Amino acid sequence: MLFKTQSAAVYGIDANIIEVEVDVSPTRQDKDNFQTVGLPDAAVRESQQRIRAALRNCGFDVPPTTITINLAPADIKKEGSGFDLPMAMGILGAYGGLVMKELPEYVMVGELSLDGGIRGVRGALPIAVAARAKKIANLIVPEVNAREAAVVGGVNVYPVKSLIDVVNLLNSGNGILPLVVNTQAMLSDDSELNGRPDFKEVRGQFTAKRALEISCAGGHNILMIGPPGSGKTMLAKRIPGILPSLTFEEALETTKIHSVAGVLDAAAGLVSARPFRSPHHTISDAGLIGGGIIPRPGEVSLAHNGVLFLDELPEFPRNVLEVMRQPLEDGQVSIARASMSLTFPSRFMLAAAMNPCPCGYHGSAQRECLCTEAMIQRYVSKISGPLLDRIDIHIDVPAVNYKELRGSDSKSESSAQIRERVLRAREIQLNRFAAAGERIYSNAQMGTRQIRSYCELGTDSERMLERAMQQQGLSARAHDRILKVARTIADLEGNPQIEGKHIAEAIQYRTLDRTFWA
Repeated sequence: MLFKTQSAAVYGIDANIIEVEVDVSPTRQDKDNFQTVGLPDAAVRESQQRIRAALRNCGFDVPPTTITINLAPADIKKEGSGFDLPMAMGILGAYGGLVMKELPEYVMVGELSLDGGIRGVRGALPIAVAARAKKIANLIVPEVNAREAAVVGGVNVYPVKSLIDVVNLLNSGNGILPLVVNTQAMLSDDSELNGRPDFKEVRGQFTAKRALEISCAGGHNILMIGPPGSGKTMLAKRIPGILPSLTFEEALETTKIHSVAGVLDAAAGLVSARPFRSPHHTISDAGLIGGGIIPRPGEVSLAHNGVLFLDELPEFPRNVLEVMRQPLEDGQVSIARASMSLTFPSRFMLAAAMNPCPCGYHGSAQRECLCTEAMIQRYVSKISGPLLDRIDIHIDVPAVNYKELRGSDSKSESSAQIRERVLRAREIQLNRFAAAGERIYSNAQMGTRQIRSYCELGTDSERMLERAMQQQGLSARAHDRILKVARTIADLEGNPQIEGKHIAEAIQYRTLDRTFWA
């Protein structure tokens, strides 16, 4: 007898609906003949042992038969344990254990434990999106994945704990109701902000704080250079406290990536705070960008719509840093394999920190640098010119003097105060882009066309920028990034026009690369 169910396979951050065809027929042998076809991977092939034990322990006796399961379309690679549940339901349906003769209105995913329990899977959110796109009304998922799947409207999401729950739901509707979540309440939950490090705790470093405020207000990349103990890492860890909340579209994009990567908090269901990723400098290029036989998102994609912080930047292998060029420029990562080519979003704000030399004290007034010029050049040259050119703001973070360190913190602004100004600037940007129908969220995401539209300069500003371009030998990319930063500085002041002082401050943030990389 033939019975069909439906499941889904995740590729990249999207999912495809997979038809699970189960055929059972008598066998002349005393042992089972269980075959799975349709390009299954090892996890799918091993499912036959989990399925048979789960059915037996739930009280369903499957006699020795020939069971053939086809996962269609057969030319797409199937991987993961999420096919356990639809395959088990197909076997029960083929033996007459289900009232329904077919399940065209249901998509189901879940890994079976040997006692019939259902474990969570990756990618429940993109699976729900795929079900809605195919106009499939119902989705059965493990209870731990239900909140993220329920974020997608237009699909009834049924959370289940065991195989028995699914059988009762399909046969009699056993009272399991579709899960409904309040996405606005999930997004407005600011509990993650509570207890985060505060800028008020940072003594001195007013110039660096100003640069970080501009960086967060426009989503600009920033590089901090200074001696050990000057507060670079301390400043970077306080960035999430002044970033604006995610919009629903941004939260949905970010949640899809975290769901596919398997790092999503099941209790949250939706990523409500901007990600802050800080990988160690021993990371590989595949770990940073993404990869694998079946490509998975890397750190640059997990930081999508958030912050990627690279501490001790020159300690990262050069080949690892160089692969960030495309994500920084395009906002996405394309990974090509022989069997498939996938694209992951990677629109993030890069925050990096480094010492000016191997010993860390080049240019310091407090300690003598023991490095030769050759050592310093070899150290800083680990960050190539093309990569440095993609970083909008370069800021010097000097050592804090004793009076600032021991003085009163009354002059220091809190993260809440800085965040208010950042939010006002972001709101100005959102309104500007929304009025023009642009699908971008910050000044850093502007392309050439938007720069020409929103970054018009007066005669004095034009002359100032031209002089800086000639004297410092800045590239066309640096020219565009100076204009973006100047636009953000003007937005922080609420000024619709870019003035000379805005251009001057933006140019100031591009001078360090001519000092250390001269």
